[in-house]
Amino acid sequence: MRMSKQEEKGLVPALRFPEFRDKGEWEVKKLGDKDVSNFVKNRVALSELNIDTYVSTENILPDFGGIASASKLPPSGSFTAYRKDDILIANIRPYLKKIWVANRSGAASNDVVVVRPKATNGYSLVPFLLKNDVFINYVMTGAKGVKMPRGDISLMKEYPVALPNPEEQQKIADCLASIDELVTFQTQKLNGLKTHKTGLMQQLFPAEGETLPKLRFPGFRDKGDWELDVFDKLVDVVDGDRGTNYPKADEFSDSGFCLFLNAKNVTKNGFKFKDLQFITKEKDEALRKGKLQRKDVVLTTRGSVGQFAYFTEDVPYENMRINSGMVILRVKSKKVIPDYLYAFSKSYPLAMHIENIAFGNAQQQLTVAGIKKIPICYPEPEEQQKIADCLASIDELITAQTQKVEALKAHKKGLMQQLFPAVETECA
Repeated sequence: MRMSKQEEKGLVPALRFPEFRDKGEWEVKKLGDKDVSNFVKNRVALSELNIDTYVSTENILPDFGGIASASKLPPSGSFTAYRKDDILIANIRPYLKKIWVANRSGAASNDVVVVRPKATNGYSLVPFLLKNDVFINYVMTGAKGVKMPRGDISLMKEYPVALPNPEEQQKIADCLASIDELVTFQTQKLNGLKTHKTGLMQQLFPAEGETLPKLRFPGFRDKGDWELDVFDKLVDVVDGDRGTNYPKADEFSDSGFCLFLNAKNVTKNGFKFKDLQFITKEKDEALRKGKLQRKDVVLTTRGSVGQFAYFTEDVPYENMRINSGMVILRVKSKKVIPDYLYAFSKSYPLAMHIENIAFGNAQQQLTVAGIKKIPICYPEPEEQQKIADCLASIDELITAQTQKVEALKAHKKGLMQQLFPAVETECA
């Protein structure tokens, strides 16, 4: 890596606080400089640790999201001890896009690089400078190895960082920290809504083996037990077309008459219309099965099994088809309404049943025969609608709160692009 001429003479950000606009250019340093950060090599043996978990590359969430969970310590081995506010960088593919600023002390596997920022008066801009796509791409470009490439630590130390004087650093750090606090607060609200929905669903639907829920809306408490049936008696399970007319790779396009769903389009949160592929009207008419109708529910049956999406009037595509890793659940009995079927699809009893009937090691699968035997407990249609409307209203709150969190993150990202000057990097 070498610095450009622009970096050698200094940099100025696009956006600067008023009191620092006449303070001159920022100084470009290397991440490995002693006054910037320290690459921790504090190896400790298992016997020296007084904890029973550690952070591995798998534990660090992508997009700087923190730690999903800690792994149980193995019976032997050595680890790197880290402190609160250290930066943990996953250093082996496919995890090279993961970075975490530690909120506690602990131990990390040897596949995690620990960087300790040099703080001035208790603060440092280094975590903000590394938590971005530029640094991640820099690390990935310099990764060495064929099967499991690792980031080049010596190259990481050469990564250029631009820093202003300590007072301006503190101002920027305080500004970004305040946004982080907002993101954290709004994320906690989002998680609270999700937890509330999970708890509510556990009460609104009967537990396995029971026919009455713990919680019932007023007006329905004297309506008696719910009915128990299997999917096959209430819904048609429609498989996709698998014949000779199934679209080939060169028959897909970025736009067209009919949206042909892929695995990325059906998620645990419903439809996600990103990375879309379309087929022509002629190709659509040549296929026999798998065409969606409004109020159909889609269920994934291969790979990430048990994910549902609902084809409501709000979906912006009129013509859609499932691929070979999905089925359509289409209500055929007046005993169950489509809104309730989709609400039930998110219930704990159904999730557990799908987990029990899924098979396959490398790739989980569900069969049509197995899906037809899935048990479903339901009240009268009027009560079904009440349950579905309640859960849909919570989903709307969750969607709005998710958008608020994403907007704050986008605001922070845009602000950082202006608060920090762009430093060009070049791998040798």
